[in-house]
Amino acid sequence: MTELLKISLPDGSVREVEPGSTPADVAAAIGPGLAKAALAARIDHGEGGEVRDIMRPFEGDASMELITSRDEADALELVRHDYAHVLAEAVQALWPDTQITFGPATDDGFYYDFSTGDSRGPFTEEDLPVIEDKMREIIAADKPLIREEWTRDDLIAWFKDKGESFKAEWAQELPEGEPLTVYHSGDVGADGTWLDLCRGPHLASTGKLDPKAFKLMRVSGAYWRGDQRNPQLSRIYGTGWLDRKQLKQHLIRLEEAAKRDHRKLGREMDLFHLQEEAHGSVFWHPKGYMIWRELEAYMRRAMDGGGYREIKTPQLMDVRQWESSGHWGKYSANMFAVPDIVPDVDSEGEAAGPKVADDADWMAIKPMNCPAHVLVFKQGITSYRDLPIRLGEMGCCHRNEPHGALHGLMRVRQFTQDDAHIFCTEDQVVEEVNRFCRLASRVYKELGFEKFAIKLATRPDERFGSDADWDKAEQELRDAVAAAGMASEEFGWEELPGEGAFYAPKLEWHLTDAIGRTWQVGTIQSDRVLPERLDATYIGEDGGKHRPVMLHRAIYGSYERFIGILIENYAGKLPLWLAPVQAVVTTIVSDADAYAGEALAKLQAAGIRVESDLRNEKINYKVREHSLAKVPYLLVVGQREAEEGTVALRTLGGKDQRVMPLDEAIAMLRGEATAPDLK
Repeated sequence: MTELLKISLPDGSVREVEPGSTPADVAAAIGPGLAKAALAARIDHGEGGEVRDIMRPFEGDASMELITSRDEADALELVRHDYAHVLAEAVQALWPDTQITFGPATDDGFYYDFSTGDSRGPFTEEDLPVIEDKMREIIAADKPLIREEWTRDDLIAWFKDKGESFKAEWAQELPEGEPLTVYHSGDVGADGTWLDLCRGPHLASTGKLDPKAFKLMRVSGAYWRGDQRNPQLSRIYGTGWLDRKQLKQHLIRLEEAAKRDHRKLGREMDLFHLQEEAHGSVFWHPKGYMIWRELEAYMRRAMDGGGYREIKTPQLMDVRQWESSGHWGKYSANMFAVPDIVPDVDSEGEAAGPKVADDADWMAIKPMNCPAHVLVFKQGITSYRDLPIRLGEMGCCHRNEPHGALHGLMRVRQFTQDDAHIFCTEDQVVEEVNRFCRLASRVYKELGFEKFAIKLATRPDERFGSDADWDKAEQELRDAVAAAGMASEEFGWEELPGEGAFYAPKLEWHLTDAIGRTWQVGTIQSDRVLPERLDATYIGEDGGKHRPVMLHRAIYGSYERFIGILIENYAGKLPLWLAPVQAVVTTIVSDADAYAGEALAKLQAAGIRVESDLRNEKINYKVREHSLAKVPYLLVVGQREAEEGTVALRTLGGKDQRVMPLDEAIAMLRGEATAPDLK
């Protein structure tokens, strides 16, 4: 008699099934509704759980958890993976000479890279509707997605026979003797069967996808295996969702995000620009730099009130310092190095320009401030009575980000951090992190981010330091967040295994903006590695030398990126205290020019950032122009206002205006323009 398999379910019950049974069989036995809703299953045969196809047979006794659309993260990854395969099948059905390469799921969809060959040329935006129609045909056909294990040699032979040189090359590099999985779209051996090398998992069939829940978005170039020395490929991006309602909501978010793009608003508001002469560095215009100055002053008040002492450290430091800290070994590819330069001469003794000295000492432009802050801490003898020491710096740093990764203010090569390092005893760590949690949370709320999540990024596989130190540091961060009352679902508390820095675990703040996007900004890291590597010590109560714990912390992260986030969150309509131009006095008729000048002078004397617009243009034209520049208030004056000492106040985005005495308008603006005070 065949022994039945025991399948444990989340409710504690156990189902006995025949060998060869699948999760789909268990779902059907529980009920037809669940059988229809089940997309895949998380299976654990005692070696750790993994998501598997619902039609894949059990390999023995197991615990099982069915995945439905309610398990949104897992379900979205599944459907996006399937959309990618359907995209590739559709493209090859339309253009059989096209070769496939790779096609993963992404955070909001999927993409696939193709080699179209010289005769076809790369895909264009005009091809996308045709491909979408073919994809819907494949989904409507409800083709089963069938998993098989093949040998490496059989797989290579298959791809070579089909002219798939890229897939054949990839298969040749896979380990010999290891079973490889492929997925068929349709019955094996049937006409129209499409096959790809893939680990899975996949849905049971293409018909499980909603044909109206995806959209192909754009086409771009790519390189085989990401190397520009390799053949160029054509990449098609798509977005995919569980149902058409989710797709519609996503497209609305994209449309709103495009309106809020900080690069677009930066031009319209005359805040900054970027250009080829300084890849990855920002040219700040007066109005944009005013936002910076206000944020910097606000952060200085926060740091002064929090007991920080501000310092300034060098841009260039000897490479040997970066070797000692460990950054050179881990991060040198992203650092700018500078050698000693000496004059060069030609064979006749004439000047021939500079050259690198034969015995050059290399310097590196700092990508972060941490090692320099340790060097400041090490000056003199520090007693345990002096701790904690909180050193802050508005530190300008440089990182050699890849050219293709640069993105407006969000990813740059030159940036300034609101950086600080706290040197403390082990007994002080929890309280210092707790203080920071409360300070950072207050800053975010005062800057308009009521909703944020706090996450703990724990030890990566490659790291410095002992497991005991990592255990201690991770627990200290947990305890600090709990002490601050933020280790709860309300604050989105979550642990991110393996995502810490190579020297320390970290807490991360993820802000949610006005249209639901999240931005990772502030961090605090609990580090015992750098003080050890750079020999930082203090004199303890016992008279002996001890290592301080070094807490790395920032709230904005970088001024550039945080300003970009603020612009997009507010769609350019910044709070009055941050607005670069807070008001414009504008005239209806030239007879009011003198009164406009008086109003301008009074507003300036009251500390309001104000400009005047006396151009001989229609008032509606002026209103539109200043609205585009996101000026919060327009004070419109004509002959009547001049006679009565009033202004007609228009608010950005408002359709009506209020007539009020000039002094009353000034008092109102002064009150609203007062910046938060964190002392």
